[in-house]
Amino acid sequence: MALRTRLITRTLSSLTRKSNRVDPVYPFSTAAAAAVSPVEEFPSSPTPSSAALFGLVKEYEEYRRSLYGGLTHKALLVDAVGTLVIPSQPMAQIYRQIGEKYGVEYSEDEILKRYRWAYKQPWGRSRLRYVNDGRPFWQHIVSSSTGCSDSQYFEELYNYYTTEKAWHLCDPDAEKVFQALRAAGVKLAVVSNFDTRLRPVLRALNCDHWFDAVAVSAEVEAEKPNPTIFLKACELLGVNPDDAVHVGDDRRNDIWGARDAGCDAWLWGSDVTSFKEVAQRIGVEV
Repeated sequence: MALRTRLITRTLSSLTRKSNRVDPVYPFSTAAAAAVSPVEEFPSSPTPSSAALFGLVKEYEEYRRSLYGGLTHKALLVDAVGTLVIPSQPMAQIYRQIGEKYGVEYSEDEILKRYRWAYKQPWGRSRLRYVNDGRPFWQHIVSSSTGCSDSQYFEELYNYYTTEKAWHLCDPDAEKVFQALRAAGVKLAVVSNFDTRLRPVLRALNCDHWFDAVAVSAEVEAEKPNPTIFLKACELLGVNPDDAVHVGDDRRNDIWGARDAGCDAWLWGSDVTSFKEVAQRIGVEV
């Protein structure tokens, strides 16, 4: 049984590693290296069909429920931007609208192009992009994207992304689902590459109290896919990594990173498309 479980988890992990992704909020390619074979111990084994894979998933989840009294996991880790919350308006539109009174003349298309270029360049000031409030990094991004270095423009834009106007929940049923999960004994944490504005953002959206812990890269001093941030979230929740499942929308940062930490991981928008589906897979009816 242990060998078959290992084969199932390696197969699921490999299949999740097979395509590139364009981030909806930080819209540049996050392509990564080629996938490792899911069944290195069994080189003659074919890749399972969709039907066979579905059967493997069901078998694996039933196996985990047998371990945890009807639940597949004791804890749920949730990515923030792109999974829990999304921007209410496109980034380039906001940069342009707020910037007009400060002399920003670039079109939204030009701002987006310059943003993509700036964001994917190595950040030489620190090994982390988000250190404390992230201001030096974001000042660089804003000025590179818009050609405007006006400090008042930056502060207005920076503060805008701390308000409820800037964000909304991806799933309108999230609160009901998280309440059901906590009532069932599942611990909840947010795991996010973000600066220290994340906590005010969660408070502004009135969802900070849904979670038992928040692991922010600027505070943990490790950014996904570094497994350290996932391990910190598990430590804060008091669970072992193999007792937790992480849900996020980025294959490299969320899926690969969580699995490298020893957690299970489901890709938002592919493996699961709503938090109700997440709860059902864990074994909690909403």
